Amino acid sequence: MGAVLLVRAGRRQRGTRSEVLFARAFALLLGLFAVAMQIYRVLPSQWDIDVSLPLHLSDFTWIVAVYALWTRRQWAYSLTYYWGLTLNPQAMITPALDAPGFPHVDFVDFWTQHILVVWAAIYLTWGLGLRPGWRSLANTASVTVAWGVAVFGFNLLTGANYGFLNAKPANPSLLDVMGPWPWYLAVEFAVGIAAWALITWPWTRSAERSARCATPAK
Repeated sequence: MGAVLLVRAGRRQRGTRSEVLFARAFALLLGLFAVAMQIYRVLPSQWDIDVSLPLHLSDFTWIVAVYALWTRRQWAYSLTYYWGLTLNPQAMITPALDAPGFPHVDFVDFWTQHILVVWAAIYLTWGLGLRPGWRSLANTASVTVAWGVAVFGFNLLTGANYGFLNAKPANPSLLDVMGPWPWYLAVEFAVGIAAWALITWPWTRSAERSARCATPAK
């Protein structure tokens, strides 16, 4: 229901001053909540180098989602679209969460942040009319590989496991059917690229049809 209401609001406000104000208010809501939770995680009573740093891909996703909502830059939107509509839902289906449940702050943090990012991706796409393309997919794949290399190295140095790049999570997940480490990393990347291609193709097809319709017959 939240996504539907956001799409309706985005379509009504598209091209108006209200669009900018609404999108930036959304960016502030997501950003202030995520920053507050990040401050909470680095407090001395909560500090744990294995979980307290914003190095999961979901952490980078809320950052680019805030920027995309504020500026509507294509590169930020692309990352929000691909990461927010595939990785975030997968994390929500098989949450790696040890919190006892609502209203524990870790529980609220996980679900609120993940849902707001999914809403942001939907709002930008179906509400404001931004669209991905094959270049968007290629750029997102490149950024994802760069993130993976950097975080994998950090994990080796610290013994952490951000992004589950160095070991599978303890909770059941899709990684359990992708083979042992390190092979599941390659399978995960291949499946991710295939999923991104599937959610890119309809937009490129519609763009091609629009271009053909706009071309006058000779």
